[in-house]
Amino acid sequence: MKQSVKQMLQMLPEYCLVGLITFGAMVTVHELAASEIPRAYLFRGTKETTAQEVAKLLGLGLVQYKRQAGMPGPSGTPGIGRFLLPYSECDYTLESIIDDLQPDCQPSSRQQRLVRATGAAVGVGVGLMENCIPGTGGRLMVFTGGPCTTGPGAVVGLALEDSIRTHRDFEKSTGVKQFKKACQWYESLGRRMASTGHCLDVFACSLDQVGIAEMLDAVSVTGGVVVLAETFSHEIYRKSLARLFELDENGYLQMYFNATFDVIMSKDIRVSGTTGPVTSANNKSPLASEVELGVGGTTSWRLCAMSQATSLGMFFEVAASHGTVLEPGHILCLQFQTQYQHPSGQHRLRVTTVARPWAEPNAPEIASSFDQEAAAALLARQALFRCSQEDVFDVLRWIDRILIRVASKFGDFTKDNPASFRWPPSFTYLPDFLFHLRRSQFLQVFNNTPDETAFYRLTLEREGVQASMLMIQPTLTSFTFEGPPQPVLLDVASMRPDSILVLDTWFMLVVHYGKTIVEWRKAGYHLQPDQDAFRELLAAPVLEATQLLQGRMPVPKLLECDQGGSQARFLLAKLNPSATHQSDQGLTSEIIFTEDVSLNVFTQHLCRLAVQT
Repeated sequence: MKQSVKQMLQMLPEYCLVGLITFGAMVTVHELAASEIPRAYLFRGTKETTAQEVAKLLGLGLVQYKRQAGMPGPSGTPGIGRFLLPYSECDYTLESIIDDLQPDCQPSSRQQRLVRATGAAVGVGVGLMENCIPGTGGRLMVFTGGPCTTGPGAVVGLALEDSIRTHRDFEKSTGVKQFKKACQWYESLGRRMASTGHCLDVFACSLDQVGIAEMLDAVSVTGGVVVLAETFSHEIYRKSLARLFELDENGYLQMYFNATFDVIMSKDIRVSGTTGPVTSANNKSPLASEVELGVGGTTSWRLCAMSQATSLGMFFEVAASHGTVLEPGHILCLQFQTQYQHPSGQHRLRVTTVARPWAEPNAPEIASSFDQEAAAALLARQALFRCSQEDVFDVLRWIDRILIRVASKFGDFTKDNPASFRWPPSFTYLPDFLFHLRRSQFLQVFNNTPDETAFYRLTLEREGVQASMLMIQPTLTSFTFEGPPQPVLLDVASMRPDSILVLDTWFMLVVHYGKTIVEWRKAGYHLQPDQDAFRELLAAPVLEATQLLQGRMPVPKLLECDQGGSQARFLLAKLNPSATHQSDQGLTSEIIFTEDVSLNVFTQHLCRLAVQT
């Protein structure tokens, strides 16, 4: 971890202000100002610390630092020059402190977990940034190798016999009291950070859970990132950390802070809300709908941190009163205004204006202009928002009801005749998308920890349509001797012994080798000089998967597996179970042992319900 953090610091522009807080049983704030004797300030890890207490204990009103021209940040702010300095002025001191860091001296037996005051450390960091750089963009980055075990935000006790919470505990309402208390602590920190324009990032490198589920609200509302890895030496952690601080062609960080997002619309519609890494700016307006979806009740939102991939989902409703007829051809106008702080220190404004004509309720252009991918992505976001308030079972029933209503509204069929049902061309893939959404890790929490579920849902809520569709319905590409790579159906029937499959789920890239390919590889055919075609076939999928890794944040995991091997389960879990141990499919190359219904059965039930009188 030390080496990767130092490499990350070296990637920062010279004007970036940096600080260091370490924690174990105690929380230590290191003073970075040049001094013959290093100084540090200790806080109790069992106590909640307010911003006023941090200012008082650190003496932030005593020493001030005049920033250089062109350096982002307020001039003459208390604390800058002692605890926060430009990296160019404290690089030696900071790296020396990092090199000298030692494991916490707090005694711990083999029957106990390490004492970690993660929640108290985050609280002190929030208080330090509130006092030093209020209203200026910044990131509070947490690097942790285990769960918080003491003080505010604790997720589990010290004794190893006390297991950390699981989804089953939530179902039984056991251990929920500690979970809710930790969530309340991080929610309060998230509100404080959102009000000052700071974001919370968490880099969790542990084989066990660390408490991401409790931190989820603070990370989500501030636009921070979460990276899950097994160790601090893992490629996912190291590459993700480096990618976060990549510079653009002008030498600036590719991150944007302290943004406000405003929407202005015609009087005929109202905005119900938005989903994404936002908080409400509490701009009470008559254009805000009373029916809230996501973060609603306002026409203005705040984003503490953004990237070029940040995406928001907007929901609107028709505001025409009952009995009012909107004339076809009447123009509807929407304007989106985004003001943000660029890493150069400039404040920029981006304005997007769109105009669309009203159509008659049953006009054919409504169906022909339907964007089924965008609709699936928005439904997924809305489903995740409902998961925080309802049981997953109720959310699944809600998705089913929506799909049935859409099929009844836009499908072409004869009443009470399921065999006559036909989808319009622009709706053809919508049932497939929602079928895979129902089976995805976003709604099915079996075999996932609460931390993993929180990570998956956090990522889906801020990515665009293309990335969201990869998460909902992964892509499957087949490599064979028969020709160039071809996309194939996400179905167990696509598994052939003489092919190599590449599964892209956005979070993971799986290279799956068929049985025949595995036998040839074990026989060493690819090492023979006359087997160039086989060598190229083995290399092409890995090269394809490596190229797909580029540009994603966090960096996905690359996994290679053989048909019939234990890790092939990552592929089987995503495939449509058209052939199972219970189906009468005859001899097939592969079957899936599952009780889940197949896509064919799902669509048959949908057609039957849609055509009912």
